Amino acid sequence: MSPSHIEHIGIAVSNLEESIRFYEKVFGLRCYNIETVAEQKVRTAFFMVGQTKIELLETTDPDGPIGKFIGKRGEGIHHIAFAVKNLEEKLRQAEKEGVRLIDATPRKGAEGLEIAFLHPKSTGGVLIEVCEDKQR
Repeated sequence: MSPSHIEHIGIAVSNLEESIRFYEKVFGLRCYNIETVAEQKVRTAFFMVGQTKIELLETTDPDGPIGKFIGKRGEGIHHIAFAVKNLEEKLRQAEKEGVRLIDATPRKGAEGLEIAFLHPKSTGGVLIEVCEDKQR
């Protein structure tokens, strides 16, 4: 798949404002973007750490993906996202290699990225997001 870098690490949180304060106070990071992604039933907050982002994810619906995740597992690391070029081609390639896809075609994610998820049953138990920034 040849990712160019880790785009972000997604962390499921119960309270976005409290979590933002924690990362700002303890690590001295600055939240540079808060965004609601209605299609995914989530509010996000972003921090830069070097060239990698931390994405905090708070559910806007208990039946949404993050609400269900927190209900089953509690707060914590939700996914790791890799940046790629030609996302659609990379998904077809992964599927040919036997990787189970959650998203067969890309969809809109936070910060204008095109995103798709690979199923943890095919990735050693890790939810992996692959994303492409077509604006760059």
